[in-house]
Amino acid sequence: MTTKPLSDSLDFRAILDGLGQGILIFDQEDRLVLDNVAARTILGANLVLVRSEGWRAAAMLFDAVQDNRPSADEVRAKALRQAQPVRFHTFLAGAYTPCWATAIYGPGGSIYTLITIERPDWSALTELTSTFRSEARVSITSTRGHAELIKQVIAKRSPTTTTDQLAKQVLGFAGIMAIHMYRLELLTDMLQRLEDIRTGHLAAVLRTNRKPIELVGYLEDLLEDIFESPLVEAPDPDIDYRDRIRLDIPDDLQISASKQHLTYIFRDLLRNGLMYSPPDATITIRATPSAKARSVQIDIIDTGYGIREKEMGRVFTPFQRARQPQIIAEFGYGLSLYLVKMEIEAMGGKIWFTSEEGVGTTFSFMLLRWRPPRD
Repeated sequence: MTTKPLSDSLDFRAILDGLGQGILIFDQEDRLVLDNVAARTILGANLVLVRSEGWRAAAMLFDAVQDNRPSADEVRAKALRQAQPVRFHTFLAGAYTPCWATAIYGPGGSIYTLITIERPDWSALTELTSTFRSEARVSITSTRGHAELIKQVIAKRSPTTTTDQLAKQVLGFAGIMAIHMYRLELLTDMLQRLEDIRTGHLAAVLRTNRKPIELVGYLEDLLEDIFESPLVEAPDPDIDYRDRIRLDIPDDLQISASKQHLTYIFRDLLRNGLMYSPPDATITIRATPSAKARSVQIDIIDTGYGIREKEMGRVFTPFQRARQPQIIAEFGYGLSLYLVKMEIEAMGGKIWFTSEEGVGTTFSFMLLRWRPPRD
C-alpha cells in the first residue's frame, strides 16, 4: 500500500483559513494573489481596495501612522533582501498591530511577499486597567477616610493623651495610607510598561535610552535607592533589606541596556526574592561574562520557598500567581515577571529560571555586553 505525501492530502486553503493570523501574499507585480479569513476579518472593507490596487493600497494602509518607523516599502525591501522575516507594526482598527514581512520563493525564480498580521491582544491591558480603577477607588476612599481620622484624633485628643500615644495613632493611619499609595504607584508603573509593550513603543524607547551601564556602581546605587524607596509595601522599620542582598559582580563589567528598564527588572526580581523568602534569607546577585565576551549572565539567587513543579509553566504568564500558601499570603498582581520577560527580550536578551520547592529559586537573564560603537 502506497501512502500519499501529506502535502498531497492537505487542503492548504483550509489551513490558511484556519490560522488566527491574517495572511496576505503579493507577487512581483504587486498584485494580491492570496488572503485568508483572518485577513478579511482584520482588514474589513480595506481588503477590497487592497485586492483592487495591490501592494500600493496595502502600503498606504500600513503607513497610516508612521511615528518615525520604517515605511512599508522599506520593510518589504528588507524582507526581500534577507532570509529572515522582518517585524513591523501598523495601526489598524484603533490599535497598534504587530506584523511580519517575509520573502517566499516560488517556481521559476519568482519571489512573493508574505505579510502576516497578528490580532491585537489587549486582554492583559484591559484587566490591568480594571484592577487600576478598582485600586484607585479603594486608595482614594481609604486615604480620605484615614486623613479625616487623623484630623479627628488630633482635634479630639484628651488632655491626658501623651505625644507618644498621639504619634502612634497617627503613624498607624499614615502607614495604611502609605500602603495604598505604594500599590497605586506600582500599578501606575505597570500600566505604562504594559502600554509600551502593547503599542509597540518599547523597542523605540529602549533604542533611545540604551547606554553603557557599569554594573557594580549601578547596583550599589540601586541598593541605596531601595533604602529610600522600599521594595515591599510595608517594610519593617527595624530591618535594612540591603543587609539581605549580596553582590558577586566583577569590576569594570559594562552591559548595554536602558537604565530605567533595568531598574524595573532588578526591583521586580528582588521584590519577588524578598517577599517569597524567610525574613533572614539572603539574596545573591551574580554576574558572569560569556566566554566570547559578547553577553553577561545575571543570576538572582534566593533561598526561599521555591516554585512547585506543576506551576512552573505559568511563571511568566500575566495575572497568574503560584497557589502556595506562603505566596498567596503576600500582596501581588501576578504581572511583574511577564513585564520583566518582555523587557529583557526587547533588549535582545532572554530570561529563564530554576527552582526547587523549599530550597529556593534562581532567575537568570542574559543581556548584551557594552561594545563601543565603531567609527
